[in-house]
Amino acid sequence: MLLRRKFLTRAFGAASVGSAGLWPHLCAAQASPGRPVKLLVGAAPGGPADFLARLTAEAMSPHLGQPLVVENKPGASGTFAADAVAKSAPDGHTLLISGPAATVNAPHVMARLTYDPARDLAPVAVLGAGAFVLAVNAGLPIRTLDELAAYARANPGMLNFGSGGIGSSGHLAGEFYSQTVGVRMTHVPYKGDGPAMNELLGGQLQVMFTAPNVAIPHAKSGRLRILAVTSRERLSGLPNVPTMIEGGVPDFEYLGWIIAFAPSATPPAVVQALQAAWSKARMAPALRQKLDDLGMLAPERLAVADAVAPFLRSEHARMSRIVKAAGIKPE
Repeated sequence: MLLRRKFLTRAFGAASVGSAGLWPHLCAAQASPGRPVKLLVGAAPGGPADFLARLTAEAMSPHLGQPLVVENKPGASGTFAADAVAKSAPDGHTLLISGPAATVNAPHVMARLTYDPARDLAPVAVLGAGAFVLAVNAGLPIRTLDELAAYARANPGMLNFGSGGIGSSGHLAGEFYSQTVGVRMTHVPYKGDGPAMNELLGGQLQVMFTAPNVAIPHAKSGRLRILAVTSRERLSGLPNVPTMIEGGVPDFEYLGWIIAFAPSATPPAVVQALQAAWSKARMAPALRQKLDDLGMLAPERLAVADAVAPFLRSEHARMSRIVKAAGIKPE
């Protein structure tokens, strides 16, 4: 346990540095200004991580002074990409763009990881963070969170909630909700959020935590209902939908996030250069509008470099509690 804590402090604390000069000012041993920076995404093109990676590449390049290119390496909940970055040269030219699945969730749900996220990866910056929505099939007689909790208590284990796989954000959000409210629902994993959403629309599933942009079109068509959002504040795109806290679930916040990681041995000056470039890029109104439209404009409290490491440590600890309380065994 003590060794693990040292790993967490070392890796998840590695990015807590201020901004510095941009890449061309670093010594040649640390960086090659003309060489592209590769952003490795552990998912197929088209998903949130891929979208944010491409926005990041376009926005950061002028401030970093060199090109950034996106490479997709899907598989095993993003762990193939995370492993590749963890074992890459620690010179800032290979970065991981990842959500929780391959970083804070994987150690708790996968028995044989080939890397240790806390030891081998250092967070650079939060590129985006946004709420999930709690959606139910429109055929259920449920329109509020109170009604959902009452229905779940009256029918223990009879409500099926779906996700894109064991250990995915949608899975652990559902477990977190069940534990917080004190109800029992049955988790049904799928190979991706798309198949799970199809089952929710078809009535085989009754409940799902998913991205707002995925649920909103189906809510407008009347095929599902959105009961709440999982952020502290309401979403601009869903002004009439309450937060979980407003709906009567105390202290419930669950964000989907995308963070850039570097190999943990990356020199601090290189990490600082990357952070400085992102800090400038994220202030562009056009980029902020795109992130807001996607529902992934990160709260300002996560925009400061010093905030990333503590946030990841708290997420790691919370996922550990959720997984243990749910009785999920690493596979």
